[in-house]
Amino acid sequence: MHVSEGELKEFIIDSGLVAKKDIDAADEEAKSRGQSLGDILVARGALTSDTLRRIQAYVLGIPFIGLKETHIPADVLALIPEPIARTHNIIAFRKDGDSLEVAMLDVIDLVAIDSVRKKTGLKILPRLTDTESIKSSLLQYQKSLKDEFGDIISAEAGKIKVISENNKDLSDVDLKKMAEDLPIVRIVDTLLRHAIVQDASDIHIEPMETEVLVRYRIDGILHDAMTLPSSAAAGIVARIKVLSNLKLDEKRLPQDGRFKMETEAEKVSFRVSIMPTFFGEKTVMRLLRETGGEGFTLEALGFHGENMERVHHALKQTTGIILISGPTGSGKTTTLYTMLDILNQPDVNISTIEDPIEYQMKRVNQTQVNPQIGFTFANGLRSLVRQDPDIIMVGEIRDGETASLAINAALTGHLVLSTIHTNSASGAIPRLIDMGVEPFLLVSTVRIIVGQRLVRKLCDPKEEYALTKAARDKIGTDEQFGIAFKALEEEKLVKSGSNLDDLVFYRPTPSTECEDGYKSRIGIHEVLAISPAIRDVILTSSTSDALETQAKKEGMLTMFEDGIYKAARGITSIEEVLRAVSE
Repeated sequence: MHVSEGELKEFIIDSGLVAKKDIDAADEEAKSRGQSLGDILVARGALTSDTLRRIQAYVLGIPFIGLKETHIPADVLALIPEPIARTHNIIAFRKDGDSLEVAMLDVIDLVAIDSVRKKTGLKILPRLTDTESIKSSLLQYQKSLKDEFGDIISAEAGKIKVISENNKDLSDVDLKKMAEDLPIVRIVDTLLRHAIVQDASDIHIEPMETEVLVRYRIDGILHDAMTLPSSAAAGIVARIKVLSNLKLDEKRLPQDGRFKMETEAEKVSFRVSIMPTFFGEKTVMRLLRETGGEGFTLEALGFHGENMERVHHALKQTTGIILISGPTGSGKTTTLYTMLDILNQPDVNISTIEDPIEYQMKRVNQTQVNPQIGFTFANGLRSLVRQDPDIIMVGEIRDGETASLAINAALTGHLVLSTIHTNSASGAIPRLIDMGVEPFLLVSTVRIIVGQRLVRKLCDPKEEYALTKAARDKIGTDEQFGIAFKALEEEKLVKSGSNLDDLVFYRPTPSTECEDGYKSRIGIHEVLAISPAIRDVILTSSTSDALETQAKKEGMLTMFEDGIYKAARGITSIEEVLRAVSE
């Protein structure tokens, strides 16, 4: 789809969708980075990708079709095989006589159109659509996990070879045979592929007394996916051990491994953890999408207003430490990689030391630790500073030695980015002091600390409602709601003259697309900048409460207040914010 940059700029100016000064600034950035104006406006949050596509469709005179909430008849969808649909982003959605309407991201992909015309023998009518419509339509190709497993189990469960009744005394050879048993191979393959399609972040395979429970973590919430006969347990674990190159006959000790899988759409790395339990070995696999490290923006992650300004200011520094804090699974690594993507320019040398390498980035030197051979974060970081890096990313500060080396690297002219496990931004300072770092070194090096959690995003349509004063008081103080309201006012997202009682919130409305009314996740953040007053607090008391009190005086939006802000914008719900911040 080709719309000239001039035509696009002229139409956006005429439409009044974006201010002229914003368009000119985006146009300059687009030229300097060699990107299109539309892409820059989307990255800056001035336009949504849907709006951009609609503009392009209008300029080209092509009808635009949205398929997000549309159920396509199975016989029409099947006219284009899934591999072709996925590769070319083309979906058959309506057949009328000898004509077939197809939704596409690129309506001048003549190869795809010609291929579908030859296959179907029908006249093809291309329509422009958006990425979300393509994604939701591709999901309609998939059977539910239960249907797919039902087919396999009903046909082949009887073929699963039970070599030993309790499967506890099997030899290495027996286990290998079991792992290569065709039904087991098919079950594991289906499990993995379906988890990728469902955008799961983890797969849990849990042995119980009479069955095996399979659960997926999707958007941070665990869902039951399937139960399998207990006779399949040993074979499934053996198959995963073979894929991960682990010891088949070791069942008493935990084991960790990894393997990769490539689908038509993406490469996925599986990080495997196997733990002995009472009824057998429990397996948890973390899915790491290797193609997902680039293309994020701070806006897309949920940063805005003053928080965004503080992060950008810190990223412009050439020395110091930027810390991301939060519990496991709170999106710290994704935030780190987004910052690295912003810093990743031809004139800087970026080196990382990680466990594991979650995303692969171009022009970034990534190293993975291996504690089994003595290659730890501390040893890696010690060697890394000899590699002349300008920017260093340390996956996690876990101990005093790593913390000390990161501080030294920041003092000797490097910008260091890292994560730390604490519940809040203010909790990172006492944690580092507890590791043995001197307070005077922290005030000299730490630039900002970002605390974060992930909340699920509401789908459209969503239900609007107003909170009464009594309901507000049960959730938080008037001050907390007032601070969120002030942030909305500063960003001109509420009508002038309105007050706290006019705030509108939203509830999920379940639909066929979103079973529970939520889809995908976004961050809620607090950004603690190290100001002169904060330095004084670190040197005197260093408690997290004192630090948070001072930071709030200086205008820091806490995670809860940022959550209220996003709930009032309709991005998430109040219930979801409370779930995230109370975890």
